Amino acid sequence: MIYLLIVSLVWAFSFGIIKGQLTGLDSNFVAFARMVLSFIIFLPFIRFRKISLLNMIRLIFLGMIQFGLMYVAYIFAYQYLQAYQVALFTILTPIYVTIINDAIEKRFHLRFLTAAALAILGSGIIVISDISWIDLSIGFVLMQISNVSFAFGQVYYRKLMKNLRDVTDASVFVYLYFGAVLLTGIFSGITTDYSNLILTQRQILSLIYLGVIASGICFFLWNIGARKTNAGTLSVFNNLKIPLAILVSFIFFKESTDLLKLVLGGLIVFLAILISEKDRILKQKRISSR
Repeated sequence: MIYLLIVSLVWAFSFGIIKGQLTGLDSNFVAFARMVLSFIIFLPFIRFRKISLLNMIRLIFLGMIQFGLMYVAYIFAYQYLQAYQVALFTILTPIYVTIINDAIEKRFHLRFLTAAALAILGSGIIVISDISWIDLSIGFVLMQISNVSFAFGQVYYRKLMKNLRDVTDASVFVYLYFGAVLLTGIFSGITTDYSNLILTQRQILSLIYLGVIASGICFFLWNIGARKTNAGTLSVFNNLKIPLAILVSFIFFKESTDLLKLVLGGLIVFLAILISEKDRILKQKRISSR
């Protein structure tokens, strides 16, 4: 769970950076650049002999969906939404994680669904007054494509890695990023005018940060965290970045916010984590009491 918390803190800073520093750049180029950087830093860990061709294809496909399609839709949504609205519209991701996980396992987990619903309620309380539904339909649809893609990838990665033995997360992640590079590269090749592409120093530094830290390292840690926790906790942490993003904006970027709603919503999200982690907490108590 600590991996998910660390990544959530890092991602809390990303919304403002994308909106503030990368405005004016082709969104598909931004997605492509981030994935190329992520691919490069994991290239040294590649191990061809330990993974079959079929599993390589599965991992590449997974990367195309979880990171490639997710980023194409996610960054394009910034053309229609403010940064806080992008954060807000990730609010349904916990439900998608829970539904996809139950569909794959062919089981229904009421406790996980309850935790996901509480995470949505807590995040919604924080930002509900900021919603303006005028002309947001395109941005909303793009964000749901992004959310479903990311949710599918998290759940499918957990399932796929259970069947892959004698391989590390680092050695397989290069295939995921390769798939993402392929998909984002196709979109960027269609829409980006490379002959007139000019990047400022701040944009270059922002892309390096987002590609190496927020994408490369953080997606790696996130998927490791996804393997080490249950679907309920995973779904809740998908929304933790919303109150964290608002808190970061308040503390570091001096933006105004409603502290009462932030505290109330944060407490509800924390309650959702406790509900989803109920079994693990009780198990630890039994062990410590012996």
